[in-house]
Amino acid sequence: MGIGGISIWQLLIILAIVLLLFGTKRLKNIGGDLGGAIKGFKKSMSDGEKQAEADAEKREQISEDEKGTTIEGEVTSKKKEKV
Repeated sequence: MGIGGISIWQLLIILAIVLLLFGTKRLKNIGGDLGGAIKGFKKSMSDGEKQAEADAEKREQISEDEKGTTIEGEVTSKKKEKV
């Protein structure tokens, strides 16, 4: 028994029918297109991870810069004067 109760002979018959219907050239093109799509998907996923890391570093840099400095001084008037 093979996968899910399908024997190896049944799989070979299905493969032969697919080859007769589509031909080897068309199957090769479909395989190439599928491989290109998978490669593009993996590339976009890795680019997304790199972008997320860069954004996290940028946010960390900004939060460190926003701390700034404290200026000490005396309060001269607590209420604003109306003009």
